[in-house]
Amino acid sequence: MADYLLGIDNGSQSTKVAVFDTRGTVHARARVPLRPNDSPRPGVVEHPDDDLWDSIGAATRAALRDFAGGPEQIRGVGICTIRFCRAMLRADGTLAQPVLSWMDERVSRPYQHVNPDVRYVTTSSGYITARMTGRFRDTAANYQGVWPIDTDSWDWVAAPDIPREMLFELVQPGEKLGTVTARAAAHTGLPEGLPVFATANDKAAEALGSGLADDRSVLLSMGTYIAGMTTGTRNVADAEAFWTNFACRPREYLYESRGIRRGMWTVSWLRDLLGSEDWLNEGAATVPAGSDGLIAVLDWLAPVDAPFRKGAFLGFDGRQGPFHMYRAVLEAIALTMCANAGDMAGELGAEFERVLVSGGGAGSDVLVQIVADAFDRPARRAQGGAELGSAICAGVGLGLFAGFDEAVAAMVRNGSEFVPDPEAHEQYRRLREVYRALPGHTDPLFAWLATAGR
Repeated sequence: MADYLLGIDNGSQSTKVAVFDTRGTVHARARVPLRPNDSPRPGVVEHPDDDLWDSIGAATRAALRDFAGGPEQIRGVGICTIRFCRAMLRADGTLAQPVLSWMDERVSRPYQHVNPDVRYVTTSSGYITARMTGRFRDTAANYQGVWPIDTDSWDWVAAPDIPREMLFELVQPGEKLGTVTARAAAHTGLPEGLPVFATANDKAAEALGSGLADDRSVLLSMGTYIAGMTTGTRNVADAEAFWTNFACRPREYLYESRGIRRGMWTVSWLRDLLGSEDWLNEGAATVPAGSDGLIAVLDWLAPVDAPFRKGAFLGFDGRQGPFHMYRAVLEAIALTMCANAGDMAGELGAEFERVLVSGGGAGSDVLVQIVADAFDRPARRAQGGAELGSAICAGVGLGLFAGFDEAVAAMVRNGSEFVPDPEAHEQYRRLREVYRALPGHTDPLFAWLATAGR
């Protein structure tokens, strides 16, 4: 009887669940959108009620309904969730208060114990593990930022600023977290006793499932937050053009360039205003490189170090329509990430030979082609993502593979490749310098507007 693995990807906008065999073939898939965040006041962004756990239950049940085999044929589950969230739990593992989104300004500050109901402080993956297994264990690879973790040892620092008894036990990607409880089985449709395995943060799981495996490749993760990533074994602590994250392979690291906050969220926002995504992609493909002079400034969610920034379109002269607006946003994404990845490569002393594109944006032919033209490198659409990365971790943990290399070789497949167009690249080479210079012109305006309206 074939072995099947279930991967869960709880992202910023939805929960995605897929059932894979050990060759990486998808046998069932489901996606359940998350509810809109609660933002009762500036700086506060919370997941409403128990939305993360509810969406995981709904997506898992939907995927199992479409699975031709029985739930008993699934050998293990891998779980990855949104990174940089903060969950405060009661002693029984339920929420003491809403989960803080990565967009909530409080997650950039150390935890302050003001709610007496809080017994544990953890990530969203720790919370979901507690609900799924009843165990207070979590992957070490989802703790970055203000968490008291030693990034060399992948363990808690000797004297954490959160009482040690409030922190979860840490395990490595691919290690067993526990098994599905009877209550979690009723919620998800998974068999009671099914092994559950640790992965990493969602970006690292996505990188693993996309096949990112060397420093000659850069992966553009086209999600709500757009990141450029490559991989290595050094814990680089003092870089300027990138930061070092935990990878989804134990003791390896993921280097991430500067990114775009609300990147593909902005694309979805524009789509909801203008029309269907298929229509916009088809029309954007007819617009010349450079969008007839229209430029998008992508700060729909301002960076923490420049909170006055806003999103904008510049250069309307009557020639442009909805397709130009849509393409201008796609070009801004590609050119911004090309510059950011170039800065990262320079500091690492690397040269990227190929580009992988994953996430929701990878489904757009016109966007992947723009990426190839901007980078002047072949751009390949990644077939897998965080669900596949999660399933790979489960397969390694179960011993179905000798290790991560064998699992990736067996389960990750190459997607379609887009070749750069020399004329379009020349246009984008010139435009890249325009985008680099833009903040020097727009920052004073947005800073003034932020104070003028008070």
